[in-house]
Amino acid sequence: MGSPEMTCPKRPDLRLDDQICFALYVATSAVTRAYCPLLGELGLTYPQYLVMLALWQDGAMTVSGLAARLRLGPSAITPLVDRLEAAGFVARARTSDRRVVLVALTDAGRRLEEEASKTQQDVVCRVGLSDGSLSALRQELMNLADRVTAPVAVQGVSSGRPRQDR
Repeated sequence: MGSPEMTCPKRPDLRLDDQICFALYVATSAVTRAYCPLLGELGLTYPQYLVMLALWQDGAMTVSGLAARLRLGPSAITPLVDRLEAAGFVARARTSDRRVVLVALTDAGRRLEEEASKTQQDVVCRVGLSDGSLSALRQELMNLADRVTAPVAVQGVSSGRPRQDR
């Protein structure tokens, strides 16, 4: 059974403007579009920027570690790392276990962090939230992602649909 504050309507309202997925889509698109021209000046796409953020914050890591950090599949990370390596921002090296590839920043990749910081600040200013409000929104969005990706049994929420075994 869900917590008292959680309500799951039996029949969702299918109005576009009432959909959380639409509100998140519009907000995500707007923020990503704000980043794109600024990142383009740095030679980065938005997904490449996310990889660089992880490396700036956490240091060198494996491709699978990057995938986990960014909540993506390893197959989504490899082409990003390919392009970042071609641009000279990262380098890959095999570890003693030849199956494991470590991704690390190059000097050029480390130098890029200062410029990227200015880009991030520009976008934060456009968002127009106080530091506290921005932090609270970011945390609530991460909590939302965790709840949505958690197994239903852990949440204690039923979809309301009959199970269809095949």
